[in-house]
Amino acid sequence: MTATRPGTVTARSAWHDVPRFQVRRFTAIAMAEAPDLAEEILREIQREYPHLPLVLDDSGEPMALVGIRRAIEVFVQHLEHSDFSTGRPTVPPGVFQEFGRGEGLHGRTLDSLQAIYRMGVRLAWRRLAEIGQRVEIPPPAMYELVDAGYEYLDGLVDQSVRGYAEAAARQAGERLRLQRRLMELLLAEHHRGDPADALAERAARIGWPLPDKVAVGVLLRPAREAVAPAVGQGVLLDMEYEQPRMVVPEPDAAGRPELLQRALAGWSGALGPPVPLPDAAKSLRWAEAAVRLMERGLLPSGEVLYCTEHTEALVLLQPEELIDDLAVRCLAPLSHCGPTHGRRLAETLLAWLETRGGAPEIATRLGVHPQTVRYRLRQIRELWGEAIDDPDRRFELELVLRAQRLRGQLGAVRGLR
Repeated sequence: MTATRPGTVTARSAWHDVPRFQVRRFTAIAMAEAPDLAEEILREIQREYPHLPLVLDDSGEPMALVGIRRAIEVFVQHLEHSDFSTGRPTVPPGVFQEFGRGEGLHGRTLDSLQAIYRMGVRLAWRRLAEIGQRVEIPPPAMYELVDAGYEYLDGLVDQSVRGYAEAAARQAGERLRLQRRLMELLLAEHHRGDPADALAERAARIGWPLPDKVAVGVLLRPAREAVAPAVGQGVLLDMEYEQPRMVVPEPDAAGRPELLQRALAGWSGALGPPVPLPDAAKSLRWAEAAVRLMERGLLPSGEVLYCTEHTEALVLLQPEELIDDLAVRCLAPLSHCGPTHGRRLAETLLAWLETRGGAPEIATRLGVHPQTVRYRLRQIRELWGEAIDDPDRRFELELVLRAQRLRGQLGAVRGLR
């Protein structure tokens, strides 16, 4: 045992105990055979993976061959000048990182690359074992060498994983950029030239099949740093907006609503109505309108709403100035009533307009006595006179009163949400 510092001891390296002249003979032979060994490894790789492309360097030599040869030489040089008690061989930078980058750019996984590396180590170990027998390297030293070889392999894999991750990140960034450009064109109000051709070209670049119909969503972030929802393949999502946008292809397809509901759990916002692809901007407008109403507390929050389920609110609450002006004119007869009494008359009038029923039915709807309803209906007829029987006037009255109820200015009635 060799002491390194008080309280710590490490086992002496078996390779360290090999006489230096044997080590020099071993490394000299291994260095001389490194080019041939590299070619043997590459031939076996090509045989096992015939579709693996070979990239040439500036001199026309396969980069894979250069990398394999360099990796062998670095490992062997370490054996000559050091032992495993003082550190492990340093992985040559660059080449193996480039291998991983290439796998990422070509859309392959790292599994095949790792299998190739293991094959290379196995072939290299077979050759080094033969050389070790020739120069009579003791078995314990050779066992230590094979352990070091597999540790060295881990370093090569780490380099490739780093390159692969860089390529994946670059590809993801490029796809997001192209997807954003597609969404910008898709959601533009006014297109220049032929939008169909431009859409087809941009969609093809990210492999997005053009759907017949889409629904456009606007989301409200649950938190500033919220992670993007996993909306799944096919759904375009742009998180760069303060209120992220998404484009859902074929929103009525079987299973699509359920998938979106699961993916958007914890988010709130609105999904516009399904529209033909060229009208995507119209779906966006409705989704934006719904979100504005949610922010004002006029539509439920805490979930992603479907605009098609809140048509009344979207139609009646958006044109506020027009509805308010109509309300001033239509409800002028109530202006001389007190606020509380005027509101009760308005609620009774709306219940009558919605049901055209008798006092008992309206009373049940309002939760009051039928005699109270009869009294209010007589007052309403006195206030509006014959105009209350005009279909157009009744329609306008119901319109403004429904809008006021949606705003919370009138009480909800029983049996209605």
